[in-house]
Amino acid sequence: MDLTHVQFVLLACTWWLNTHGTHPNQLALARQAGTDVKMTSQVLRALEAKGLIEREVDPADTRAKRLRVTGVGAELAPRAIAAVEDVDARFFRQVGHDDAVTLLSRLADPEA
Repeated sequence: MDLTHVQFVLLACTWWLNTHGTHPNQLALARQAGTDVKMTSQVLRALEAKGLIEREVDPADTRAKRLRVTGVGAELAPRAIAAVEDVDARFFRQVGHDDAVTLLSRLADPEA
């Protein structure tokens, strides 16, 4: 789908927020996605160059930019989410739900 993992996450989060009536600024999106603010800005520029999102000046704060998924981005986001969820389901099918949670906990904290 020509998206890096971080591009996918930021596109998916922006799409989700937009579909729930919110046009976040870059800081709000970074908080939602759990990403670094500076990196978020760089990745958003790449998504904008691909025609997947638009950054518009916030009328309430001209220093901030509000984010909106384009028509192309709105078509791609749910397909990308479905693809990632399908891969996750197939990958973790072998270990079962409870074991998958344990496995993910260990991957997140190898000291556990």
